[in-house]
Amino acid sequence: MNSPVWNIKLYGGRGSIPVCEPGFQKYGGNTTCIYVDLLINDRSKMIVIFDAGTGIRRLAADIESGEIPQADFILLVFTHLHWDHIQGFPFFSPAYNPNQKIGIVYPQKDLHIDEVKDLFALQMQTQFFPVQLENMGCALNFLDYKEAEKLLSANGLVNFSYREHKHPGGAFSYRLEAAGKSIIICTDLEHGTSLDQKVVDFCKGADLLIHDAQYTDEEIALHRGWGHSSFNQAIETAEIANVKNLVLTHHDPSHNDVFLENMEKHCQARFPNCELAKEGLEFKI
Repeated sequence: MNSPVWNIKLYGGRGSIPVCEPGFQKYGGNTTCIYVDLLINDRSKMIVIFDAGTGIRRLAADIESGEIPQADFILLVFTHLHWDHIQGFPFFSPAYNPNQKIGIVYPQKDLHIDEVKDLFALQMQTQFFPVQLENMGCALNFLDYKEAEKLLSANGLVNFSYREHKHPGGAFSYRLEAAGKSIIICTDLEHGTSLDQKVVDFCKGADLLIHDAQYTDEEIALHRGWGHSSFNQAIETAEIANVKNLVLTHHDPSHNDVFLENMEKHCQARFPNCELAKEGLEFKI
């Protein structure tokens, strides 16, 4: 059996609300969506997608065109259910394919899977959307966290772990490890006035950390309790945790390309192996 290889592609890195104005094209305006493919024996049997922000529409087009290989099963894993992380789901075309199997995971133990299903159905009820959840057509299942752990383990080749972190309503960080390599998705996270040591511990030694960085230091002082991190907090986490590569994500809708270009240069001067999330940015680990 070949060693597993991570393929990661960002389809959305904007926070709060999509932006389609001039001056926001380099880094993109679509909200959070991250594609992760674990290649085993050169053929993926499962596509894993973290969050279904508006970027998932483009991801769906890449699946249909064959740019992303078709898979027997698509697993949608959610960091949380705020609107900017679920609003692309009704436009995810594989969900309308009767031959496609899709699983949805949100490991909030306070919610039964039927309650999670009701939350997805809510944004697609008649008053808000012309097609209701039960009429999408695919074989759609809502899975509990134990089922997700079993699926993502890939027959023991992958270690899948997660933890809840500070964000209004709660949100989850995810860590995937295989063949000695690890990726972490850690968005919509508020450390507080000092770093959350449990977050730092969760990120230790990661080959790739995708970390919330919505605000500057000045902005975050005005947005306590909003559930996000600063650029400096993300870099400090990566430094202390000895992370190899860092992607700064969840760009504020007011931050245009000029602002983000300048911020990226500033961040790279401190932590060279970092870059700001851009739509289409790919990693192979």
